[in-house]
Amino acid sequence: QVQLVESGGGLVQAGSSLRLSCAASGRSFSRLSMGWFRQTPGKERELAAAISISGSSTYYADSVKGRFTISRDDAKNTVYLEMSSLKPEDTAVYYCAADTTIRYGTIGSARVDYEYWGQGTQVTVSS
Repeated sequence: QVQLVESGGGLVQAGSSLRLSCAASGRSFSRLSMGWFRQTPGKERELAAAISISGSSTYYADSVKGRFTISRDDAKNTVYLEMSSLKPEDTAVYYCAADTTIRYGTIGSARVDYEYWGQGTQVTVSS
């Protein structure tokens, strides 16, 4: 079992920055690949960014490339999502997710690849 708790969401203006954190417990964090998904009402939950075990590989959706940075601190069992130049279309509930499958050279990009999920944190970007 893995427990994930997100924090750092809030209401910000367009162009601002925000950092989300996700604290993990219950299983060896260093052996988990981690992802940040986001979802708006009526839409599918989409992967915004992901990071592999050890942080050697990352993935970003085209819509966030160059603006978002995912990182991990295995000593703190925490994954971060640094978001800059925020746009109103970034408004969503952001979910942290953990993938327990050891993937060599790849990162899970589908929702079904991730077995454990946090409760989500709301990010609202006003124009």
